[in-house]
Amino acid sequence: MDVTNTLTTPTALPTTTDTVQNPDGILGKDDFLQLLLIEMRYQDPTDPMDTEKILSQTSELASLEASENTNKALEDLAASLGTSQNLTAVSAIGKIADLGNDDIRLDESGSTFFDLYLPDPVASGIFTITDSSGNVVKTIGLENLDQGVQAFEWDGTDDQGQRVESGIYHGSISYLNPDGESVESRVGLYPIESVRFENGEAYFKLGNSYVPMLQVKEIYGG
Repeated sequence: MDVTNTLTTPTALPTTTDTVQNPDGILGKDDFLQLLLIEMRYQDPTDPMDTEKILSQTSELASLEASENTNKALEDLAASLGTSQNLTAVSAIGKIADLGNDDIRLDESGSTFFDLYLPDPVASGIFTITDSSGNVVKTIGLENLDQGVQAFEWDGTDDQGQRVESGIYHGSISYLNPDGESVESRVGLYPIESVRFENGEAYFKLGNSYVPMLQVKEIYGG
């Protein structure tokens, strides 16, 4: 009796007219695993997938999963750092922010406005404006001013009444408080009155302006 070897024809892959929905257009580790299982299920029994290929695809799957886990950990870390930064910004309210400079910007209009923080009330004192070389450009006598942030205007003239060139100047004050104690301050030092958040970035209210927290060089107790 003749015996004939009969090979079973591999089952055809199922067909469907349904459209697969993948709005993000991204395959995750589960998608790759399903593809691998389907590939093994419908492989040709006369020419099965070799072990090396299976191990290679399994390794790629493990690498993909590790990459996704790393990305998730980084996202969690970024969210944690953002929350920590917000708490730090809020806790700074009431402290003194130092912008790291005492700049007064004078433009071509010949007049400029700026804020100056007075730690104590002013009985009498002198506000001094200097140029980039440290030369005194203008001195302004002050008296009977309240403690806190005060708004000032400089008309852009020197002590001789001559208009100076536009550019960056520097401002500081030395004065006596009502108790006769000597006090000094300068432009660029302000109490942090409030915090505003925009697109995840913190802004401090310093004087009459909101300044990004990243521009503050130092914060210390008020």
